[in-house]
Amino acid sequence: MEVHEDSSSVILPDGELGTTTPSLRFSKTCLKNVFSVILLFIYLLLMAVAVFLVYQTISDFREKLKHPVMSVTYKEVSLYDAPGIAFYPGKARLLSCKHHYYDHIPPLINPGQPGDIECTTQRINYTDPFTNQTMKYALIVQGPRDVKKRELVFLQFHLNETDQDFSAIDYLLFSSFQEFVSSPEKAKFMKDCESSYSSWKFSGGFRTWVKMSLVKTKEEDGSETVEFKQETSVVNYIDQRTKPRSDQLFFVVFEWKDPFIQTVQDIITANPWNMIALLCGIFLALFKAADFAKLSVKWMIKIRRRHLKRTRQVTNHIS
Repeated sequence: MEVHEDSSSVILPDGELGTTTPSLRFSKTCLKNVFSVILLFIYLLLMAVAVFLVYQTISDFREKLKHPVMSVTYKEVSLYDAPGIAFYPGKARLLSCKHHYYDHIPPLINPGQPGDIECTTQRINYTDPFTNQTMKYALIVQGPRDVKKRELVFLQFHLNETDQDFSAIDYLLFSSFQEFVSSPEKAKFMKDCESSYSSWKFSGGFRTWVKMSLVKTKEEDGSETVEFKQETSVVNYIDQRTKPRSDQLFFVVFEWKDPFIQTVQDIITANPWNMIALLCGIFLALFKAADFAKLSVKWMIKIRRRHLKRTRQVTNHIS
């Protein structure tokens, strides 16, 4: 009599039940969790970089506001506004004043003797702006205008006698002779010029050639200041006259150096719109990173719950 065993009654060893599938699922879940943690760490790192970029952008913007960049532009002109040349001759006397062109000065005729005064001049007395007590005498001469024709002004002064060891004549330049002429208070105008502009000297016994250039500076409040720059060359005058030892001649030439007016102004290179656009992009990346991190955490929690659920199911099945 054959005994048939029921296949349903065969008992498998405990180690053979569910040994392959649960371990495989566990390894996949572990890899997913590790991958999620790595992604979360990367996006947290990106968020930290974005925060640093925001801080650096704001710091750079504030630094550029505090330290504007100097901008220099050049404007070419054919005619300048005739400058004013204020001489303080003291005891010296103006002998001649002429306008010449193309850097040509004809030979001197009767040097030391009065000649033609073909320049526009005015004389004025005013009190010293620094002491308000000393009376000053100034001779105002209209300067050259036509830079294309190389217009120059040639002046000759004579000092009969002096008790000083060194002889020189002071002068200063201001931006517009016409403004001086049209000013109702010329004394106040000259006091303001002397307070604002620097003064120079030219010595006796030489021909001093002054080449001027104009520099305009725009301030932050919108005002504009004018400054003269000079290049001076000095040539010795060979005096062949029979003269007393105290007799002295002064020669000076004024000419524009070039037809370019230099304009200097401070420019703020920080552009608020560029900073706003950059900050918007950085904040958008922050929000995207935060949203991704939130979804990653939820997904990791969900995967963890599924893993625990499957583990309980396998444990219950084995039991």
